[in-house]
Amino acid sequence: MKKKWLAVLGIVLVIAVAFLSGGEEAAIEESEEGEDYIAYVTMPENPVPMTGETISVYNWGDYIDPDVIDVFEAETGIKVIYETFETNEDMYAKIAMGGSSYDVIVPSEYMIERMIREELLQKVNWDHIPNVKNIDPRFMNEAYDPEAAYSVPYTWGTMGILYNTKTVLEKPTGWNVLLSEEYAMDMFMLNSPRDTLGIALVMNGFDLNSTNPEELRIAQDMLIKQKPIVLAYVVDEVKDKMISGEASVAMVWSGDATYCMSESDELDYVLPPEGSNIFYDSMCIPKNARNVAGAEKFIDFMCRADVAAMNYQYVGYAIPNLAAIELMGAEEYNASPVNNPPQEALDNCQVFRYLGDEQRIYDQVWTEVISAF
Repeated sequence: MKKKWLAVLGIVLVIAVAFLSGGEEAAIEESEEGEDYIAYVTMPENPVPMTGETISVYNWGDYIDPDVIDVFEAETGIKVIYETFETNEDMYAKIAMGGSSYDVIVPSEYMIERMIREELLQKVNWDHIPNVKNIDPRFMNEAYDPEAAYSVPYTWGTMGILYNTKTVLEKPTGWNVLLSEEYAMDMFMLNSPRDTLGIALVMNGFDLNSTNPEELRIAQDMLIKQKPIVLAYVVDEVKDKMISGEASVAMVWSGDATYCMSESDELDYVLPPEGSNIFYDSMCIPKNARNVAGAEKFIDFMCRADVAAMNYQYVGYAIPNLAAIELMGAEEYNASPVNNPPQEALDNCQVFRYLGDEQRIYDQVWTEVISAF
């Protein structure tokens, strides 16, 4: 969903002259809602005729600007077949079963680690992704892909608390706000076993990636005890619900918080100091991809500075693309406490790791949480 300071569909996108021609400022348009936005990319004057070639892209919901896809199709003549998923586990199940073939997928770090081990991904030919030069080197060679062989960084962010400043009179100081009877039937939790159980572990002083059965049972018991005060377990729908004021508190990813805050001045976000998850989502090519060359063109296109800047304004998640950040203005970009949190808060964040066979413990625990009355 687009932020209100973006163009609505139908408004022509204007080129970011500063990037493609040098020296001039990017054009600023005004949306129908009266909000200014910077338009970084334009449709080509003479679109390439559709060639009949297709690529299939499997991504999270609300995780790409649809206009980006339109521009890619117009520039290349390649038709994009686009589908979405809600959780890493949903995506993995579809890929692992082998019944579906996708050319580009966007998993998170621990799922990338798993898919590498299970040989479900193929290596990236970096000679075909020249725009990788725009990616901040600190996002490459992470533990989930130590040789930077299988994944191209797309976005990153944190898990935190979105709250309504009108109904939550004191800024939350930690995760314990999710256990407060004051917000009974007035809070949303994330319908994602790894994320929600991970935060429950952190709340009890345990490691985010713990596979200790006793520690997971403690986390489970806490979530079951909390369940009567939870309004609903949600994923993408949390954004519209928080914007419309259906609850006061929600467990959300930082990019969703950015979007919600752009839509409502009453919403704010906090990254709890006791610790949280920091995540990295990357573009990958599945082993059974049918159009690898098309996938490489799409990934390289997404790494282009003007495209990444345009896409950032839509998805709201922090990006690893230094050229795009420079194009948008690093000072303004880094002023966001959501996408650029204090280092001391990040120091207490952990990255999810692939748990191997121990993942079944999470599945069992989560089933008991969801089925509890």
